Amino acid sequence: MTQPPVRSTFFLAGARDTVPMLVGAAPFGMIFGALVGTAQLAPWQGQLMSLSVFAGSSQFIAVGLMAGLASLPVIWLATVIVNLRHMLYAAALLPHVQHLPARWRWVLGFLLTDETYAVMDGYYRKHPHAPLGHWYFLGSGLAMYTNWQCWTLVGLLFGAVFPQLQTLGLDFAMVVTFIAIVVPQLARTPHLAAAMAAGAVAYLLKELPYKLGLTAAVAAGVGVGLLLTRLRPGVSVQRSAA
Repeated sequence: MTQPPVRSTFFLAGARDTVPMLVGAAPFGMIFGALVGTAQLAPWQGQLMSLSVFAGSSQFIAVGLMAGLASLPVIWLATVIVNLRHMLYAAALLPHVQHLPARWRWVLGFLLTDETYAVMDGYYRKHPHAPLGHWYFLGSGLAMYTNWQCWTLVGLLFGAVFPQLQTLGLDFAMVVTFIAIVVPQLARTPHLAAAMAAGAVAYLLKELPYKLGLTAAVAAGVGVGLLLTRLRPGVSVQRSAA
């Protein structure tokens, strides 16, 4: 007789499949912790930011703007712009979680990051109707959340001892992680074209203030991807042999 699926099995599988992402995010969290002191924040405030915001890019931008004595509205605007991509992630995953109670959707939405989205996108492609997929989602998200808190704390502790920790090039690990996230998604022509368009626009507009170039890059990528999907649905970069 077949055993029914167990919640803990899905939860642990989600955490396990997120381990490669945890490795890439570790230096990123440590550098954030080390940078907190440059914004004249107390260590507990830096840890509280990681606990309550849980958005690496936005936290880096907020700390940088605080160090430059930017006004509160400017900090809010810049961080909102950077985090707009999470709306795209949420829209892509919504069909798989819309049946859940609101408390589940709020928790999963808070835990949604670039890395967790990459893990869940791959999971739902293989298991679009998994009855306990939200437990897998929870395992992945909590693994990332716990990892971020731990490495923020490490950065806060070592940042005081090694004030130049952020200059050691550890942030390159995050670049590698994002490459690992993006490349598997480029098997179809619309995805590849969207990535190229977004990359080109981001590079050309990188000097715009408040990361507006990133917003323009997202818009360009989405526009190109949607256009090609409508024109040539289902076309892949690697055509299967006849």
